[in-house]
Amino acid sequence: MIKDIGIIDYDMGNISSLSNAIIEVGGKPSIINDPTSVAGFSKIILPGVGAFKDAISNLKSKQFISVLNDFASSGKQILGICLGMQLMCKTSSENGYFDGLGWFDAEVNKLPKTSNIKLPHIGWNEVNFSKQNALLETIKDKSDFYFVHGYHVECKNYEDILSTSSHGINFVSAIQNKNITGVQFHPEKSQSAGLSLIKNFLES
Repeated sequence: MIKDIGIIDYDMGNISSLSNAIIEVGGKPSIINDPTSVAGFSKIILPGVGAFKDAISNLKSKQFISVLNDFASSGKQILGICLGMQLMCKTSSENGYFDGLGWFDAEVNKLPKTSNIKLPHIGWNEVNFSKQNALLETIKDKSDFYFVHGYHVECKNYEDILSTSSHGINFVSAIQNKNITGVQFHPEKSQSAGLSLIKNFLES
């Protein structure tokens, strides 16, 4: 297990609960405020809560963009959580039109309003695995995870889809391309299934 794991702090993440979850599964989280320290980690997590525009602006102003791109290109593992996953996409239409990190050929768009469906999507929901991999080891297909989001990822490359869920429509709930993984749900708030996913990320 790689115990030392970096959490990118750009003033948009749920840092404390994520740190506690990592500690609970035997990891040692380090909060990264200084972009020059990113390269020293073998694995990092990009969390995120809030609006895409503010998040990408904060990453730019805190000079994280280039070091994150270098980290991704190095082959080291990155896990994006909720907004962190959305930032990995090419573009977002949330409150305008904004470029993301571009690691996935995907767009972030608003969940459509349908009858009897409340937005944003908040609460527990089933996650259906599209394929099996190390991140999902020991986790049963169709396990429940905790979601808080009003926008969703639309992948151009279906091979990148790791899991799907449903809230009015079927939407992508996890993506992966080689060393880069994103989950729309919050594993740090998803009890045993979420802790298993975090542990798998540390061990994979």
